[in-house]
Amino acid sequence: MNTFGEKLKVSIFGESHGEAVGIVIDGLPPGFMPDMDAVRFQMRRRAPGQSPETTARREADEPEIVSGLFNGKATGAPLCCLFRNTDTKSGDYQPWLPRPGHADLTAHIKYKGFADYRGGGHFSGRLTAPLVFAGALARQLLSGVTIDAAAVRPSTNAILNAKKEGDSLGGQITCEVSGLPAGLGEPFFGSAESRLAALLFSIPAVKALEFENGITLSTERGSVSNTYPYAVLGGITTGKTLIFSVYLKPTPSIATEQDTIDLRTGLPAKLTVRGRHDPCIVPRAVPVVEAVTALGLLDLWLLSGMPL
Repeated sequence: MNTFGEKLKVSIFGESHGEAVGIVIDGLPPGFMPDMDAVRFQMRRRAPGQSPETTARREADEPEIVSGLFNGKATGAPLCCLFRNTDTKSGDYQPWLPRPGHADLTAHIKYKGFADYRGGGHFSGRLTAPLVFAGALARQLLSGVTIDAAAVRPSTNAILNAKKEGDSLGGQITCEVSGLPAGLGEPFFGSAESRLAALLFSIPAVKALEFENGITLSTERGSVSNTYPYAVLGGITTGKTLIFSVYLKPTPSIATEQDTIDLRTGLPAKLTVRGRHDPCIVPRAVPVVEAVTALGLLDLWLLSGMPL
């Protein structure tokens, strides 16, 4: 599914090397006036090509709003925003040799060979650009809420050494959310953790998630764990600061020779991935984590009926 949310629905679309990627946001309050300078600040945080630690691909990532905004204010109709793809090298990809660790093979199977394989197509991290845009708007509506994430990642030297050796690294991002009211979320399937987990696991490379020091708490006695300042109980926020961590696997596109399969023959084959890729995706994923968190919390807030 490419759509998430109940009161605030977001739908992402596009492919990494297609004409554009984008998002449709349905449910923004009429009259809401986005601060586009704040939006562009968030987009710059995610943008590629800013340091040797990131991919050399350069995209302006300038939001192109094509509907839902009139005289600078949300109309109440769905808002659609595009991000044009301008710096692509599609010749670097060989569709008959799926890249290990990528969705190349599963996309080929699921979509019967019709999936756009260039740059990962619809499965690319490029699709996080429109998510950051939508999250930037959501943050502006969540007045009084502070969302702050930080990367626990390898050192710059370790990342650059991995890049030099044709390899990659992963890492951890920890996020704190303060200023939440008590009462957001629903029991069981509509819990605050469930909604946020679904969004966080939609971020490419995220493979694990821990809420509120849960791993350590699982080893404690109840007399100890009951003293913990939980931000969510019964799926409903308590008003305390929410802390969670996500763990990202290393970027699967690496220059080291790997084993794969030739889809034309069904026989084993060797592959050296070409193209421009992040040796560590963690630094650029920080604003993405913050963005999807804002989207999930805004949807929960609107569902609660509490005034923004």
